[in-house]
Order: sequence, then structure tokens, then C-alpha cells
Amino acid sequence: MGLSKIIRFDWYKRLAKTSLVMVLLLSLSVTLSGAWWNFGSGQPARDSQLAQGDPITDGAALLRYALPIDNQPVRDIQSSLEDVELQMRRQRWNIVSSDISKASTVLSIQSAALLADIPDARKAEGEALITQIEDSIATIRTALEVKDRDAILAQREIILDAVGQLEQMMVTGFPFEVPSEYSNLPQLKGRATVEFVTTKGNMTVVLDGYSAPVTAGNFADLVQRGFYDGLPITRAEDNFVVQTGDPPGAQAGFIDPETNDYRAIPLEILVKGDREPMYGITFEEAGRYLDNPVLPFSAYGAVAMGHPATDVNGGSSQFFFFQFDKEVTPAGFNFMDGNYAVFGYIVEGKDILDTLEVGDVIQSATLVEGAENLVQPLAANPG
Repeated sequence: MGLSKIIRFDWYKRLAKTSLVMVLLLSLSVTLSGAWWNFGSGQPARDSQLAQGDPITDGAALLRYALPIDNQPVRDIQSSLEDVELQMRRQRWNIVSSDISKASTVLSIQSAALLADIPDARKAEGEALITQIEDSIATIRTALEVKDRDAILAQREIILDAVGQLEQMMVTGFPFEVPSEYSNLPQLKGRATVEFVTTKGNMTVVLDGYSAPVTAGNFADLVQRGFYDGLPITRAEDNFVVQTGDPPGAQAGFIDPETNDYRAIPLEILVKGDREPMYGITFEEAGRYLDNPVLPFSAYGAVAMGHPATDVNGGSSQFFFFQFDKEVTPAGFNFMDGNYAVFGYIVEGKDILDTLEVGDVIQSATLVEGAENLVQPLAANPG
């Protein structure tokens, strides 16, 4: 019986459960080149919990909440619609109806406020999205009368996609300055989308440079270089992780062909409420045990950077997909957050992740959107 199974049937031993989680984290270490490696306010509202306090376990929802915007009406609409799926699972149809009504009310009386933070050049586009949302809410109301789950959930996804587009329009500029000591590294000043083609199928990942510009920038740059094409899955554990990014040969990460140096990436985690990410230090080392990251490990398909066990600033190319298991790593209470840097989430093809095994191959990784947000470091001045 695996450790996850033991935890599943031993609820009353909380302390033992915590110890087992720590053991699991230690087991993430993998021998590379003789060393042990691990996977290694004023701020616009970025929340990763529903109004009722339940941690969000959907990567697309977390990405919406991670956008650096400060428009309460659009957040109210989003939180109401995010809550619908949870309440449907709990058979709380009256709360579902209330959520839909709240979103509809915000649309009807605060449309001007919704458009206020959208640039004039895109206001017509924003108005069209608001109309689309209103039409979809009307469709949901009809489906709600007969409790048509499939129709409700389908329209909810359409609305949330439109809400996400509205929120994207509200982002103006980049929310903070990356420390100058990392100016030698690629940075993603916004979002980018990566399409993975594997031997088991395709997965789509959205990288969040608003929350992790250095980590996401490094990854986007390596994708553009074709670094991950043909690399195998080197670790796959049920309900835990799928790891890749180890290049052929003795090196454990990316060697910059221009400098022949190992490219090291600092641990970079944005805490909810902070203006900019923490660099080079874990939550434990910073004494921030109760803090929560903007990009948490609460979603199946979180994408995070690995790093050496002895150096949190030694990550490079190796990364892992997190297979969230609420019983092993409970959302909002686990030892992954604050120790490893999430920089994106799978938004399509999550079912493929569950099928990947050691020996499967990343046939290609392609930057399909957001290349314009990748900022390369300035070339060093000669002499």
C-alpha cells in the first residue's frame, strides 16, 4: 500500500499525516550529477479562495484571480460564477440560483464600472463581452428551472471565459519592477500559452508572468529554443508529480550556449497581498508559515520549477506537473506552497497528465501565444 493510501485511511492521526507528507516531499529528491535535487498591500486583489473560504482547485480560475486588476464588479461576477460548480456538487440549487442572480445584478447596475478600467480603444469589445455574458446568464436561468446540469456548466464556462477576457483588458502595464540582479535572465511580462505534444496526447499550459516573471520567462525562453522537444518523463508518481526537463548528458539544467554557463533561476513566489514576489527564500525561512501564494498548489496540473535540495536558487530547466490529491496535499495546508514556485497551470488536457509514465516523451513544446511578452536580457556591452 502506497503512502497516499495510508494517509487516505488514517484521518484521525493528524500528526502522522503531516509526517507522511514531509516524507513524500523528501521522496521528490532525485539524484542528478551526484547531488540530491528537489522539485524544486497596494497590490490589486488576487485571491485563490471562493467567497465561502473553499480553496480553488481549478487552474483556469486561479489564473483569473491572479490577474493584477482592481475592479470589484468583475471580481464579484467571477466569484459568483466560480461558486456555481461547487454548489451544484453539493445539491444546493438555491445557492446556485442566488449566485446567478448576483452576477446578473452586477451586470445590470454596474456595467459602467465594469467598463471603467478598460482602455477606450477596447471599450466596444468590452461591451460586446458584457452582452455575451448577459445572454449566457439568461440561458443558465432557463437551464436552472429544469436543473439541467450539463447546460448550466457549459454556459458557466462560456461566461467565465468572457469574464477572463474582460479582466485581461483591464490589465495596464506590468505591476512591479523585477530586481535588477535578475536582469540577466529572460522575463515574461504578462501571460503566454504553451502547447505540449506528448506520446500520450496534448496539453495546454498558461504561464503567468504577472506572478512569476523570471521563472515563467526562463521557461518560455527554453520552449522557444526547443529545449524540451524530445525530452523524456523522468519521474511519474500517482497522485503526486510528473517530472521532466533533464537534458541528455551530465548537466542537470540549461547551459547557455553564449556564455557556456549554467542558467540558475531563483525561487520566486508572489504572496497574496504583497506588491512583488519574494526571491531566494522559502516561506519557512522567511517565517511566513501562514501566508498563501497567488499561484498555489491547490489545482491539479499546477506547473512548478524544480531546484536543488541545497539551493533554492539553483533551478534551471527541470520542472514538474503537480497531480493534486486533496488527501495528501490539502489545499491551503501543504508543504509544497512556499517551498516550490508555481508558474502556470494546465488549462486543457488534464486527462493526459494522468496517463504519462516514465519513458513517455515530450515530443514538442511550442509557445503558441504571448511571445510578445517575453523580454530577453540586454546583451552585455563588449569590453
